[in-house]
Amino acid sequence: MQRHGCGARAAFRLRATGLLLLVAHLLYVGWVSLRPPTVPWVTASNLRPLATIRAELALGVWPAVQHLGGTLLLLAPLGVLLPWATGRLGGSLLGSLARTVFAGVMVSLGVALLRTSLSGRTLDVDSLMLHATGVALAHLTLVPALRAWLRRHSERPGTAAPGGTQRREVRPAEPAQGSPPTISRVRTVP
Repeated sequence: MQRHGCGARAAFRLRATGLLLLVAHLLYVGWVSLRPPTVPWVTASNLRPLATIRAELALGVWPAVQHLGGTLLLLAPLGVLLPWATGRLGGSLLGSLARTVFAGVMVSLGVALLRTSLSGRTLDVDSLMLHATGVALAHLTLVPALRAWLRRHSERPGTAAPGGTQRREVRPAEPAQGSPPTISRVRTVP
């Protein structure tokens, strides 16, 4: 018999915590990204890939690291929080990476479009690329380790598996006790 007591409750708590952290992070991203700029000018929009990155590197290494690193790290937690909140910590790493990066790009695009309409900032293709890179790097560095930890944790008897179901003990098969009783005049269906 399979019990869904502590294991299902623990899996629910794990997903609920991931969802809560995801919402908190998205609120922070919205607060940081959608504030109006404090400078009186607006930079021109950039639709050429790598143009902003080259311009930042031309200013010097330290300003480039600050600006590009901040852009890279802004949405990077989504690389871990999206699989955590959806409960998809099991399965293919490549499929999970593709889903997570796609969702990260869509969030980045949504923030960029809101930013252009609300706060007067312009669209920058390089920020979309840096956000996607940050999501992918965070996913590739942290999700495999988190999956391995959950597998080790679920191998203990009585703990929840990554899919939210509790692992069952495999018992030896019981010997057959004979054929079941039959009622006369009732035939079996082929």
